Amino acid sequence: MRGAHRTYRKAMTDRAFATRAIHAGQQPDPLTGAIIPPIYQASTHVQDGIGGYRGGFEYNRAGNPTRSSLETQLAALEGGASALSFASGLAAEDALLRGILRPGDHVLLGNDVYGGTYRLLTKVLAPWGIETTTVDLQSADAVRAAVRPETKIVWLETPSNPLLKIVDIAVIAEAAHTAGAILVVDNTFASPALQQPLALGADVVVHSTTKYLGGHSDVLGGAVVFGDDRFVEQVKFQQFAVGAVSAPLDAWLTTRGIKTLAVRVRQHSENAQAIAEWAASRPEFADVFYPGLASHPGHEIAARQMSGFGGMLSLGLSAGPAAARAFAESTSVFQLAESLGGVESLIGYPPEMTHASVRGTALAVPENIVRLSVGIEDVADLIADLEEGLARIAAS
Repeated sequence: MRGAHRTYRKAMTDRAFATRAIHAGQQPDPLTGAIIPPIYQASTHVQDGIGGYRGGFEYNRAGNPTRSSLETQLAALEGGASALSFASGLAAEDALLRGILRPGDHVLLGNDVYGGTYRLLTKVLAPWGIETTTVDLQSADAVRAAVRPETKIVWLETPSNPLLKIVDIAVIAEAAHTAGAILVVDNTFASPALQQPLALGADVVVHSTTKYLGGHSDVLGGAVVFGDDRFVEQVKFQQFAVGAVSAPLDAWLTTRGIKTLAVRVRQHSENAQAIAEWAASRPEFADVFYPGLASHPGHEIAARQMSGFGGMLSLGLSAGPAAARAFAESTSVFQLAESLGGVESLIGYPPEMTHASVRGTALAVPENIVRLSVGIEDVADLIADLEEGLARIAAS
């Protein structure tokens, strides 16, 4: 039995995604046989003599067994060499950027990047000497024209937030590497259940694990997953020295969420596809942004590099900004809230919520847009709720 267990662990990288999500880094407790590894709710670890660390653990900021299990699981999900877990998605991004960049370096961003990433680079890291340029990453020619000798990172999101733009990861990876830069992909919207950026040429993947990976709106977290070992030590030093690590309970909750990721994302995607098709037939919506629609500009690329189209979509109200704002406040099953990726459906008004930090800039979101994070409720109830919301604003 012991030999069989060792073989099972060795073969884990060859298992299907849903199997890895449940079993990677999740060996039963060797002392009790508990099928779920315990939460190591400890801040420090006893040493067997000075420097005699048990299992390599000394202090929770440097490492914790529960966090290590999550990091193993995260690397397995993305097909990465290793992963690091953080207290939030932005903490993960900050550690990655400060670990790789130095004053005078340049970062090339998509022109519809998440507002928090843009704020981090332009408000926090810019005074440190980091330069940032935004460009339409859907165009490889635009990327080639925008890179400089100082460009260290090309940073992309696909699908993007909130307009669901699709970028060909392999094409941009080639353009970045030709310029001597690395490609970082924010895979939060798709999740590794639908998209594997490292296999397409990306060097590093980042996540807000708060979203689809945790999946239940009950934990905050972030992750960096590395395709190889080039940058691990620099970023791990930032994790240790700055200390924005995930706590043991947060790591455990994220692990628990990941175990149902595959089945959840299938239902998110099925529901979102049905809602997108419904919305495309309604005159109240001038635009429906969802890569699962054949009319979406990135549909063919998404169909090629994703295994499904995800649970996020955005709608452009025909009647303009006031109607969009009112619609976001007129639903009941879709709850008005920030964030995304939980089992419950959420609605938001990006210009004043998730993307308020880029208002008045070239990255500003059109003011007639609402964003839906489609949950896993019965889709008939979700569509009925949206219809009732439209009826309420029509009657007001």
